[in-house]
Amino acid sequence: MLDLSPYLSFGNTVQCSSFFKINKTQDLEDYFTNSIGKGYLILGGGSNVLFLKEKTGLDILFISLKGKHVVLEEDAYDLVEFSAGENWHESVIWSLDQGYGGIENLSLIPGTIGAAPIQNIGAYGVEIKDVLHSVNVFDTKEKRSFILHNSECKFAYRDSIFKSKHKGKFVITAVTLKLKKSDYNINATYGAIGQKLIHKGIDKPSPKDISDLVIDIRKTKLPDPKELGNGGSFFKNPVVKNSVLHQILKMYSEVPHYPINENYSKLPAGWLIEKVGWKGKRVGNVGCHKDQALVIVNYGKATGQEIWNHALNVQASVNEVFGISLIPEVNIIEA
Repeated sequence: MLDLSPYLSFGNTVQCSSFFKINKTQDLEDYFTNSIGKGYLILGGGSNVLFLKEKTGLDILFISLKGKHVVLEEDAYDLVEFSAGENWHESVIWSLDQGYGGIENLSLIPGTIGAAPIQNIGAYGVEIKDVLHSVNVFDTKEKRSFILHNSECKFAYRDSIFKSKHKGKFVITAVTLKLKKSDYNINATYGAIGQKLIHKGIDKPSPKDISDLVIDIRKTKLPDPKELGNGGSFFKNPVVKNSVLHQILKMYSEVPHYPINENYSKLPAGWLIEKVGWKGKRVGNVGCHKDQALVIVNYGKATGQEIWNHALNVQASVNEVFGISLIPEVNIIEA
């Protein structure tokens, strides 16, 4: 049996009997041709997955595909292909070093390139769908590789066909991003970025300036999984009808909210969790982080089930007070 805890950002003990490293696309074809059908799980950075049991019967496919290269050069932008096993944040820093802009707001998000499109990662007003050109996939049913373009991925808030309609059908092997080389679309209006730019006296920020600020903000709010086990944001920020928002505003006029359209608005899940008293609260080996209530942390010896029970209690509290059902962003594995 292999201990998976070094591969999981929550750090909880999970054992598996079948572990396969995918170093090239041919490895996927070999696996799915010879698979006996007992079930599998694709594991990249291990930052967005929570096993509830201490032993899994699933085959674990660890994506180790590496490499990046420019596939098309234009005057204002390049198309750059990143293999699925590349670390996301390291790829952001590499892109900035090459003079590219477009993903600087997504700095310091844990995980791999291949995992990014699955839940359409986003932060500080930017989502990967904004810069994604196409995705190379391996079809586990037909055992062939092909390309899906942005529109075919059906991106939504923390969602895509890889997470919903075709969950388990496709394995992402590479991602091609459209990264600008000039005339950058700087997004500095979300969260604390604008305030920090003013404080630093920066009126024309570069992509590197934005990345540096995002990294600084995230480091002050989010615990390092290497030091304190966690999966980042445990829940999605809920999107609610404006009628629901107006009822909450009657109780809490200070509630942060972000209009989606004339009928819906997004609320920060962390704010809701803090308001019902879970921020910094620890129960046994699990707790909500003291600086960011949206992050559920493992203080060292928590099982997956203990972490999940804590999440369920947080869900129940928010639903009781606000009538809002928080949806996990973390992928829950019961097998």
